[in-house]
Amino acid sequence: MELIHNPRCSKSRQAKQLLEEKGIAFEVREYLTDELSEEELTSILIKLGKSPQEILRKGEAIFKEEFKGKDLSDQEWIKAMVENPKLIERPILINGEKAVVGRPPEDVLRIV
Repeated sequence: MELIHNPRCSKSRQAKQLLEEKGIAFEVREYLTDELSEEELTSILIKLGKSPQEILRKGEAIFKEEFKGKDLSDQEWIKAMVENPKLIERPILINGEKAVVGRPPEDVLRIV
């Protein structure tokens, strides 16, 4: 399992702690420094069963300044999210062919 994680995010830290407390083995990927490729993000979206817009952080300054009100295709959103990883909702737990956004953090337990 892999946790797409931002250590500065309280929800992401809570999800990580929850998995650790349950003794669940997983790897951490700090996606702001170990960035996702377009292919990886596309694969995650398929596993989540979500569109790019559904995991877009619309409250981020970069979204408000550069993307608010824009009508982009899914592929254009994926490219924007890869180039600006702060736009990607977190945490995301990936377990094989399944993935879940940990909002609330307890949701990560649904696929372990």
